Amino acid sequence: MFRFFENLIDPYCDYPETNTPPQRLWPFLKDYSQPFKKVFAVTALMSVIVAAVEIGLIHYMGRVVDLLSGEPAEVWQTYGTELIFLAVFILTVRPILQLFDVLLLNNAILPNFGTLIRWRSHKHVLRQSVGWFENDFAGRIANRIMQTPPAAGEVVFQVFDAITFALAYLVGAALLLWLADVRLMVPLLLWFALYGVLIRWTVRRVGPASQAASDARSTVTGRVVDSYSNIHSVKMFAHHDTELSYAKEAIEGTRKTFQAEMRLYTIMDAALVTLNGLLIVGVVGWAILLWMQGLASVGAVAAATALTLRLNAMTGWIMWALTTFFRQLGVVAEGMETIAQPIDLVDVANAKPLDLRKGQLELRDLSHHYGRGSGGLDKINLMIRSGEKIGLIGRSGAGKSTLVKLLLRFYDPEGGQILIDGQDIRAVTQDSLRSQIGMVQQDSALLHRSVRENLLYGRPNASESAMIEAASQARAHDFILDLEDPQGRTGYDAHVGERGVKLSGGQRQRVTLARVILKDAPILVLDEATSALDSEVEAEIQQTLYGMMQGKTVIAIAHRLSTIAQMDRILVLDDGRIVEEGTHDVLLRSEGLYAQFWARQSGGFLNTEAAE
Repeated sequence: MFRFFENLIDPYCDYPETNTPPQRLWPFLKDYSQPFKKVFAVTALMSVIVAAVEIGLIHYMGRVVDLLSGEPAEVWQTYGTELIFLAVFILTVRPILQLFDVLLLNNAILPNFGTLIRWRSHKHVLRQSVGWFENDFAGRIANRIMQTPPAAGEVVFQVFDAITFALAYLVGAALLLWLADVRLMVPLLLWFALYGVLIRWTVRRVGPASQAASDARSTVTGRVVDSYSNIHSVKMFAHHDTELSYAKEAIEGTRKTFQAEMRLYTIMDAALVTLNGLLIVGVVGWAILLWMQGLASVGAVAAATALTLRLNAMTGWIMWALTTFFRQLGVVAEGMETIAQPIDLVDVANAKPLDLRKGQLELRDLSHHYGRGSGGLDKINLMIRSGEKIGLIGRSGAGKSTLVKLLLRFYDPEGGQILIDGQDIRAVTQDSLRSQIGMVQQDSALLHRSVRENLLYGRPNASESAMIEAASQARAHDFILDLEDPQGRTGYDAHVGERGVKLSGGQRQRVTLARVILKDAPILVLDEATSALDSEVEAEIQQTLYGMMQGKTVIAIAHRLSTIAQMDRILVLDDGRIVEEGTHDVLLRSEGLYAQFWARQSGGFLNTEAAE
């Protein structure tokens, strides 16, 4: 039974992906709710039926009170069958209806609705550009991905468990009082009008207050995760107190926004108690007055009393449900600031896979200044022939990393083109472009997974022997076999910690080198590929690097002479432009900027900072 309802909706079903999801709240929720339309309709109907049954029981209890005014034997003889039928209904039909309603809500909707939103949101966010992620806290992004689905699920729950049920119940209550005596509807309608004013006052304030509180919580999460992710820097610079103050500022902001939110609920509770007192006195008092005048039966008074007491108990629940509804809408709205942002870097319509034949790169008037008008690259023109090895050096901020990011299409250039075998990289799919480029970065961060999973990121379908061969070429196999994590996993199954923190810098670098060796892409980018290696290990791995380069088009960014001196050509970037190019020997003879770097070399590094 449970499995049937749990499988009514597939949260991972296919759907039309869009780069521009709805930016307004209700269209956003409607878009995510499409697979649930039929289930929502049935659930709404069941909420109305359940409410009607409850109102019907209250009405019938009034009839029972009237029936009991007669002689017991006579009552049983006349109405016994009716009472037995009522008992059977209460013991069988009513539980079945309630169970069906609860199964739809708790088992068909809630687990799947939250899962669908979390899955699609994560899928959407993963498609965002690198630049998009660089502009926010990873912790805040993750927090919004995690808190929006349960909030949206709570919205749906309150719609069907409380709001639909309450509306049906109020309509039924008015009908019941109308049947008893139309005048009993007057205090109910007056109470309902005042109740509506209170609801309007509350919800208009709860939504914004809740969104502010949710945003404050996300800020706390972002700051705390930022501290934890950079714990080595925190400890190294002894900034424990600084980080506490940084977090306390956000935590205090959260406390203040929560206080403002709770004040609304206190005011609401006080007003609600007063209104409910008016309801009880108005309806029950009037019913008693009518009975005293002989215009209403004892059963009518009993039904009116039971109804108002039930409404008295329900109103707090309804108000709380409504405020929860709008509070969670505020959380969803805050989450939409992340998960509903348009994709800012997309494949063009009808983009085709990159058809890489030779691996020739061409840069035409390439410019990118990160929207600042300066810095980055400025009108770069460059041809890198197939199989050519290019060394790239320059001062910090000269544009080296910008060139690599544009080549990988982490950003689109503000001007000019990058062509691979004559194809503009903006006209091909991003995945096909990056699949043809292998890159070893200076920041050799790894995934918090096993060594094997990190290596196979380079080529998921690689065999065990190919993976081990790549690790051996990168001089990583021996130390990998000696690894053991706190859970007792060893060797290639050992987990490396967040960003690979359980490995030394040199070990991480060798794992990332092995990953790129395994990928075996025709275009190779080395960004300080040996920066974390000591001289002995670098000497061992140097031949591996040159072996990796054979038959590939290579761009190597480095300060270490051993990496760039043997390149086919060396480019010197300065202030976003290529100011020198040629072989090592030619550039030394030209006595330009490269020669100055060379003259100031120290310990095998190009001291580009000193040249400034």
